[in-house]
Amino acid sequence: MMQRLAPATSLSSMNGGAQIREVWSDNVEEEMGNLRKAIERYPYVAMDTEFPGIVARPIGTFKGSSDYHYQTLRCNVDLLKLIQLGLTVCDEEGEHPDDICTWQFNFRFSLTDDMCAPESLDLLNKAGLDFDKHENHGIDIEHFGELMITSGLVLFEDVRWVTFHSGYDFGYLLKVVTALPLPAQETEFFENLRQWFPCIYDIKYLMRSCKTLKGGLQDVADDLQVSRIGQQHQAGSDSLLTASTFFKMRKRYFEGQIDDAKYLGCLYGFSAQANRPNIAVIPGSNGRELLDGAIHSKSSSAASIHMSHSNTFSKTSIGSAGER
Repeated sequence: MMQRLAPATSLSSMNGGAQIREVWSDNVEEEMGNLRKAIERYPYVAMDTEFPGIVARPIGTFKGSSDYHYQTLRCNVDLLKLIQLGLTVCDEEGEHPDDICTWQFNFRFSLTDDMCAPESLDLLNKAGLDFDKHENHGIDIEHFGELMITSGLVLFEDVRWVTFHSGYDFGYLLKVVTALPLPAQETEFFENLRQWFPCIYDIKYLMRSCKTLKGGLQDVADDLQVSRIGQQHQAGSDSLLTASTFFKMRKRYFEGQIDDAKYLGCLYGFSAQANRPNIAVIPGSNGRELLDGAIHSKSSSAASIHMSHSNTFSKTSIGSAGER
């Protein structure tokens, strides 16, 4: 018999009472429905993931450091499985719902069958992840992809994603919603990314204009005097900290308004050519057409999977995906 899950983890926050909802296989449909309702009023979605680190490096000829970075991302995302996804919703002013504002999705993952970098495994164990529960009660990633497509989170420009150094995060999400390996070329990756996630703010990219801000997410949050709620290196807590940090940063360094022509759609660590600002976003009607097409084709996409191996890769055991 499946163990009954505990209720949402109650936490205090600056806004008076945030809660992080733990989501497993037995409540994923209910909570995706709740999240779908929430984003109608709270369209800013801060996101963080936990994944098995980096286990491979590409070998071959590359156009430059950005191409090497993307090929490293690509081969690892294609090889590995997402472990956790944290989503926190806010409104335009950074206010979140009084009850549940953060959802922590826990995916099926087996320490026996699935690859994981030892350093990342140690980090996640110390953060308190229950890998036995992930193996037995984790969410099926393909089912989650189907729920994502109809969630209202993807394909619409009125949903604004807030992240920190999020190339790998979006690599995994793109793989989830398409059920396909990542594109062979960085430029095609960004074309697909802008289709599914039209509006993205990457705090690490925004930091280029904030000379006094350095380091990872926790460093920036500390500099801005933003308090963490929950456990570091769990996706729910990290997404909540990402949201609070973004709005504090926007107020202090950008006078409350981000220049979309300069920053929207840009991810830290990619080439300027591929990572051009996302000025022209997908109109709502086109988003609906894409959504209808995605629903129609999702079930058959696995049969058409193919990869262009312009580079090969070597398996290694190296740490996490970098400074996050």
